[in-house]
Amino acid sequence: MDTSVLVAGVAGLKDASVPTTASALLLREWIEQDTFTWLVTPEILDEYTEVLTRLGVRRAVIGRIVNLLRREAELIEVTRTIGAEPDPDDAPFWQCAEMGAADFIITLNTKDFPQSKLSAKVIGPHEPLPSLGIRRRRARSRRT
Repeated sequence: MDTSVLVAGVAGLKDASVPTTASALLLREWIEQDTFTWLVTPEILDEYTEVLTRLGVRRAVIGRIVNLLRREAELIEVTRTIGAEPDPDDAPFWQCAEMGAADFIITLNTKDFPQSKLSAKVIGPHEPLPSLGIRRRRARSRRT
């Protein structure tokens, strides 16, 4: 999941009872219904933290988000470099998707993830999740 979707999701979850954006609804469904396996790398977690901090999200909220991802997402080991075009700053997401054999990448910036250069399907948060081959993450002992 691209940082743009996480940021829009966090902003859209200010009222915890009613998600106000497609990204917020996607995050809520992931938390409550285990709708997909979120793939991350340490570099992606660092980017999430840096961007949310820069945008003024409270440190406690960032900590809960990152801790939830560390506990529930699948950590992918990056073993080779993959260049991202047109935006080299998106390379961690390309690498995570390729190394983790992701079924899809969710982004608000589809132009930065040209479908012709990626194995994973590129979708926006408003689109239905592809249903074939999606890995399920391990069952949670406690929902947060």
